[in-house]
Amino acid sequence: MVKLDIMSDPICPWCYIGKANLDSALAQRPDHPFQITWHPFQLNPDMPTGGMDRRDYLEAKFGGQEAAVQAYAPVMEHAEAAGVKINLEAIEKTPNTLDAHRVIHWAGIEDRQGPVVDGLFRAYFVDGRDIGDADVLADVADAAGLDASVILRLLKTEEDRREIVERDAAARGMGVSSVPTFIVAGQHAVPGAQPSELWLRVLDELSEGA
Repeated sequence: MVKLDIMSDPICPWCYIGKANLDSALAQRPDHPFQITWHPFQLNPDMPTGGMDRRDYLEAKFGGQEAAVQAYAPVMEHAEAAGVKINLEAIEKTPNTLDAHRVIHWAGIEDRQGPVVDGLFRAYFVDGRDIGDADVLADVADAAGLDASVILRLLKTEEDRREIVERDAAARGMGVSSVPTFIVAGQHAVPGAQPSELWLRVLDELSEGA
């Protein structure tokens, strides 16, 4: 097995696109050696706990509505190429994602990280749901095969909150400044939403070197 560590945030459109491209490559190489682990990286670590209005957030981040529209043009182009749907008009709030990262962490214990990450991307980018909300997170977890009641109970506690913050800080300390960032075999960092063709080359090289 080859470790593939992925630093990501479930409100990052490039992470959503990057996963779709990776999944496409893995589907073409079903005997791939990757053992995938998802790691926390908050795009907005200072986001209020309850999140904020998405329009206000985008205009503050990009300096106005027109600039925000221009910034998202390449996102929509790459999303279409990757075959993923992004329904920006449905997204009313930009959430704090700390609790979402806690759920991804707990999913790893049950070997359900992939389905949970998929569910979070779909909930946010397609359905426009607030993935900072505990009930939404429990629903996503339930659909991925986790126990929703356990997730709800854990979210009411401080369980693993500090660990997520520390892991996020550790990623930044390693030099990670944007996501997605993929780390192959603990050595080779691959930043950005890489096309499926790149992952196919990586997989073929790993196969040839086995």
